[in-house]
Amino acid sequence: MNNEYEVCEVYDPDFKAILEKAFLQNRISYFIKWPKISIFSRRKFVCVFCVNENVIYDAEDIVAQISEETGYEVKFLSKKSTAGDNLF
Repeated sequence: MNNEYEVCEVYDPDFKAILEKAFLQNRISYFIKWPKISIFSRRKFVCVFCVNENVIYDAEDIVAQISEETGYEVKFLSKKSTAGDNLF
């Protein structure tokens, strides 16, 4: 059963590293999806953080707090992850 949720889309590798560290410190298990980037996209880096539905609100709070403190851009998704979506 797929109970993973996409928390947010991140556009900076430094922000990704900060979030990974924060999730680990808070014992939040996550995985990262790497969506294909269109050649016409202005973004060169995009990754999607996914967590178990039981910790979605905790993960969103962490992302919002860090984004607010650091100024990194983030897009909240808060939607159920679909199986097989660009896992690699």
